[in-house]
Amino acid sequence: MSIVTLLPFIVLIGAMFLMTRSAKKKQQAAAQMRNEMQAGTGVRTIGGMYATVKEVHEDTILLEVAPGVHAIYAKNAVGAVLADEEYNRILDGADPIHRDEPVVPDDASSLTGDAAEAEKADKIDLGKTAGAPADAEPAAGEAKDAKPADEAKDTVKADADTAKDDKKSGDDAK
Repeated sequence: MSIVTLLPFIVLIGAMFLMTRSAKKKQQAAAQMRNEMQAGTGVRTIGGMYATVKEVHEDTILLEVAPGVHAIYAKNAVGAVLADEEYNRILDGADPIHRDEPVVPDDASSLTGDAAEAEKADKIDLGKTAGAPADAEPAAGEAKDAKPADEAKDTVKADADTAKDDKKSGDDAK
């Protein structure tokens, strides 16, 4: 057998070794994190619940999920041990945005000095002009034979009455 035929198998075995090695490192780091928990530490469970550690036992921990409400969880159910400031920020609902950092706008128009002028120039007036008389002829885009609003309402009302009469006559036939 030549080395060319064995090369794919060697690469495959090497990749499997590297993947299992990194997974073992992650598991060891998580186990160490769980073993270093102390009473009073804030944690997030794998289900997404935030709680405070009250007691740590060999395989279980007692968590305070709300003031006066305690629950027993397996140590493996802890997804992350949180720093005190992060845990307090989450519980208090504090704003995560840092006030000392500059806020970057979503669009580039506010970065230029001519933002107000560009905004005025981009606007298109779609309304009627204030100086146009009410009896002026319609513009070229408007229909010249359009019905007035009162005639349109009367037509709709007549259609509705016709539909009611048809329904009544259909009910009498049964």
